[in-house]
Amino acid sequence: MLRGVRLALAACALTAFSVGPASAELVHLKSGRTLSVRGHRVEGESIVLMFRAGGEMTCDRALVDTIEPDEIPYPEPQLEATAGQASVELAPVPYGELIDDLSAVHGVDPVLVRAVIQVESAFAADARSRKGARGLMQVMPATGRQYGARNLDDPRTNLETGIRHLKSLLEKYERSVALAAYNAGEGAVKRFGGIPPYGETRSYVRKILSLLKR
Repeated sequence: MLRGVRLALAACALTAFSVGPASAELVHLKSGRTLSVRGHRVEGESIVLMFRAGGEMTCDRALVDTIEPDEIPYPEPQLEATAGQASVELAPVPYGELIDDLSAVHGVDPVLVRAVIQVESAFAADARSRKGARGLMQVMPATGRQYGARNLDDPRTNLETGIRHLKSLLEKYERSVALAAYNAGEGAVKRFGGIPPYGETRSYVRKILSLLKR
């Protein structure tokens, strides 16, 4: 957790911390990112964020600027467990706290990140593909260089690089296309004007979306 950040909450934020959970809330982080969540609760110097897709993330209260009601209603999607596997947001996973922390810092849904990792590497930090992809998020060396990552075998570096790359794709494309670009490369998505007709890529997108069940 990041510590030592000075806590300076506006009056509306203090009010938001004291009220009961809303159907949806917007959490504005000091980093400038915004998360939409189902609700929150305060536990000492920490805030527990409850995600609409299920699961929770604990973060230092000093990381949060304000919390306000989200006026847009959302359904409550459920994650589906695949055969023989626990739901990615409920079962403890290796590097779970680090995954959630870095997802919050970069403004990416941690449940989506966990689903990507489940499909990419099954949470094996030492995973290597035949094409050279490495680590938890199976980051290619070229992608690592794009983000200045020097050691993709380090779990934190691998996660941060993969999350940053996923974030950049989500900012350009709708979710299923962004996932296809993460798997097949952005060039393939541009060439075909969407999800490319590759069996591996289409299966990859289906697996992640089935975990999210949104």
